[in-house]
Amino acid sequence: MKNFPRTDLASELTGISGTRFDGVCRISETVLDEKTAALYGKSAGRYVTLETAAVTEGGEAERARVAEALSRCLTELAEDRSKVLVVGLGNTMMTADALGAAACRALRTGGGVMCVTPGVPGITGIESFDVVKGVCEEVRPTLVIAVDSLAAASAARLGTVIQLCDAGITPGSGVSNHKRRLSRDTLGVQVIGLGVPLVVYASTLVRDAGGDEGRFGSLIVTPKEVDVYVADAAEIIADAIERLRIA
Repeated sequence: MKNFPRTDLASELTGISGTRFDGVCRISETVLDEKTAALYGKSAGRYVTLETAAVTEGGEAERARVAEALSRCLTELAEDRSKVLVVGLGNTMMTADALGAAACRALRTGGGVMCVTPGVPGITGIESFDVVKGVCEEVRPTLVIAVDSLAAASAARLGTVIQLCDAGITPGSGVSNHKRRLSRDTLGVQVIGLGVPLVVYASTLVRDAGGDEGRFGSLIVTPKEVDVYVADAAEIIADAIERLRIA
């Protein structure tokens, strides 16, 4: 069996199609059918990738332009955005895994936008899925946007890509701590997964350099500037979601 890259980015597995430019972003799309998705251990659906240096190098103006582009992509995927629940996934005690919670903190709620940060079982004792399922049953959103940190197969992609998809998301996938998937099938509402790669497996880097990847197991690597990346990416994501109310 072929050893596929350890990545959450569909574009790193199958390539891209339909590339276009929107302001400071290069936007492309990868569509995984059921057969292809099963081959890679992913979920079938549309995966949209925004490539930009706004997180790693850009200023406030560039981040605002990316937020506009991201909001347009969200609008294209969303079926009904009249009542949006933003789910901030991840572990706030681990900077590289705190993107979801940071996005919720940056988000101005109201006007049909709500948010919840379910935390991780190691802190709360409750699975993220159970928290989100309970909230959905209570508030009945028309759309769930689940935000989480992702893993990439290339260090060059860290902080330079935003991926969103209509296939939902599996909490903890970026740090090999897979939980029950948040999706239309499990929550009964459309779920858009949204994330930024902030970690890469050490084994991937070693393999690419021609070394013995087996020595590194599940060790992950993250940029030393990851706290800045998280803050800037969270600002872009929150801004993009807020724009849905007027899009």
